[in-house]
Amino acid sequence: MFTILVFLSLVCGLEGADVVLSCSLIEEGGGMGGMMGGAMFKRTPSTLVFRDLVGNDGLSPELVTPYNPPETPNADDLIFELTLPSIQVPNADLLLHADCNEQEVVCEISRYVPRGAELDSLPAHFIGSVQLEGGGISLTLVLQTLHSETTQSDTQPLMQSKLNLPLSQSGTLRTEVVFVVFSRVPSIVAPIGGDVLLDCGFRQKNSVPGQDVALEWRIQHRGNGRKILDMKARETGADVGQDLFVDREGTSAEPDLLVRDGNASLTLRRLKVTDEGTYICTVGSGEFQTQQIVQLHITQPPRITLSEEKLTFQDTTPQKLSCHCHRYYPLDVQVEWFSQAPSEEEPVSLSKESSLSSHRQHSDGTYSLSSHLTLQPDKNPPGTIITCRVSHPTLETPSDATLTVDKPEPQTAFWTIVLMLAISVVFLYQAFKEN
Repeated sequence: MFTILVFLSLVCGLEGADVVLSCSLIEEGGGMGGMMGGAMFKRTPSTLVFRDLVGNDGLSPELVTPYNPPETPNADDLIFELTLPSIQVPNADLLLHADCNEQEVVCEISRYVPRGAELDSLPAHFIGSVQLEGGGISLTLVLQTLHSETTQSDTQPLMQSKLNLPLSQSGTLRTEVVFVVFSRVPSIVAPIGGDVLLDCGFRQKNSVPGQDVALEWRIQHRGNGRKILDMKARETGADVGQDLFVDREGTSAEPDLLVRDGNASLTLRRLKVTDEGTYICTVGSGEFQTQQIVQLHITQPPRITLSEEKLTFQDTTPQKLSCHCHRYYPLDVQVEWFSQAPSEEEPVSLSKESSLSSHRQHSDGTYSLSSHLTLQPDKNPPGTIITCRVSHPTLETPSDATLTVDKPEPQTAFWTIVLMLAISVVFLYQAFKEN
């Protein structure tokens, strides 16, 4: 994966104007290995320029700096100039603020062949993948080249040396977005037993009324994958028809929203641990088909209990205390122990003196674990606070379970026996004396 920074041609905090991304053109053959360890790929530095990504109405012209191409066009430069003539990309303004928010962007471009087209046919097509890391928009764009303008009919345009495609007078490869699949929430966390909406949508230029829109959702997890929904929907007058296959109970997508609004989102109900994974949303319409990835993370916080409600040392015998973490997910959990005697200002860590049980996995996929600590009476006088502190990805802050060492109870039974013996002795003495 190639990570880059966003370069904005706009003052931070304002909306509008051009966005310039440093990208890589991905080609098969030679160079670096593919991300999945398969075929070899070659990466060539390139630039992707979004023209007027968001309208700048109401902004002062002095505050907006448009992108300026190189003064002298160069046939070796790879500058993709992109326009969105009729397609509105949701949440595109997040790219405008990425540099101000110190967010990174992953940007890759590769050749694309639409359904039924030849590899070298014109206009040429490219796939542009743009993902805002750390949360935010993720886009897969189908770019189609535009005719190169010339000042005179007999003027030959400059040809890009690698792609052998005509460049504009400013040395850019002019393209427009004709199809886009996007996710506004490419990574989401949801609890066990809850419901979740996996966001996916598409936009298409000049879509044909009544044509099929194909939607497929697949899940990939730990090397295994399967199709969980396959839908073909079409608008027929006032109705929307569909062909539907579902491989998971409680899974749904809305055919009318898919056809009329470009909403390809998937609803999953009654989530289980086995629902966690990488979801691939693939949308096809007309000659175009591409996909978007949504990561679903399943969680459940631990329930924390101590083995004892109170702790008292009657003599010099050590006592064992256990801290139980019940039914959590994912697996990562950390247990720490602390003690704070009445005379101490800060708690003292006892974690090195503790031991852990092995993780126990339940039938629902959740885990449980116990931590054990042996406490010495001379080191933990009455009033000492014992704390078990548990950290887990589902907890914003660590969760504590505590108890306080109590004073030993008076040994009333011993003195009762002594008193009874004394009374018995007196009684026997009086009886003997009278005899």
